[in-house]
Amino acid sequence: MTREQFIKSRQKDWARFEQLLKKSEFSRKPSLTGEEISEFSSLYRSLCFDLSLVQSRDWGLTVSRYLNDLAARGHNCFYRSKPGSVVAVVRFVASDFPRLLRENIGYFWLALALFVIPGLVAGTLIAIDVSWASRIVSTEHQAMFDKMYSGNMERPEDANAAMAGFYVHNNIGIAFRCYATGAFAGLGSIFFLIYNSIFLGAVTSFVAVKGHGERFFSFVIGHGSFELTAIVVSGAAGLILGHAMVHSGKLSWWDNLRVRGLVSVKIALGAAFMLAVAALLEGFWSPSGVPSAVKFVVGGLLWLVVILYLGFAGRSLNPDEDGELSG
Repeated sequence: MTREQFIKSRQKDWARFEQLLKKSEFSRKPSLTGEEISEFSSLYRSLCFDLSLVQSRDWGLTVSRYLNDLAARGHNCFYRSKPGSVVAVVRFVASDFPRLLRENIGYFWLALALFVIPGLVAGTLIAIDVSWASRIVSTEHQAMFDKMYSGNMERPEDANAAMAGFYVHNNIGIAFRCYATGAFAGLGSIFFLIYNSIFLGAVTSFVAVKGHGERFFSFVIGHGSFELTAIVVSGAAGLILGHAMVHSGKLSWWDNLRVRGLVSVKIALGAAFMLAVAALLEGFWSPSGVPSAVKFVVGGLLWLVVILYLGFAGRSLNPDEDGELSG
């Protein structure tokens, strides 16, 4: 069977499944009859098989993404808890968010490249010639960072909670810009990822050149795992939104935007959770008087936690329920 024959033979069932989805989605009360629930379940199993077949035969990213979106929406409808319930929030954080990110992993890799490469270039230039720092970081900020990391990083305990609140506000602001500006065909997300990359790379290199490397890295390694990764995730969500604005695939522009927009919002919410964790670490752990060696060990473990969380949390033993796409 060719790709075209397969799509033609299965399109009717996909359309029926989507029709039942639209009837069920966003409803706080059961909206399907018993007969429709049985039909929904049967179509969902067939859809998962179709998705695995398309992926195994490499029949195109557009068809894969379309079926994957239907499968993800079907899974959410079939297994959802009451909207806003604690169970639903815990399941989203522990399972749905990392799995959804993996299903759109291509956007994450692109965002990661945009966030890492410019910073490495800026940092290398400053390491070679520190005068480059003045072209990126203002003189006032250079003096501030030099002073900040040249002395004791500890602060009064009663100031930690206030600083944690500040970090939440600041970090979410950065991530929100990386995400929301993706509505401009993804260009805003690309700009803010590159901008923040260059600035952070420049600051890191400048502080290291000034001889404060150990104090700086021992401070940032703990919360950096959650914070930096969350910024990349936010950028990836913005790229998903931007792609949906300019490319609708097999769906109408509005239907595609609604489906992919919801995906981007969920991934952005997952990033917000990670930023909240980062803010708590930055407010209470990073400035503590714990020896640098301990901070490096704990920081390395936290990076491992983030990698394992995003890479493996929510994986299903059934491969049909965990089909991952490359963007």
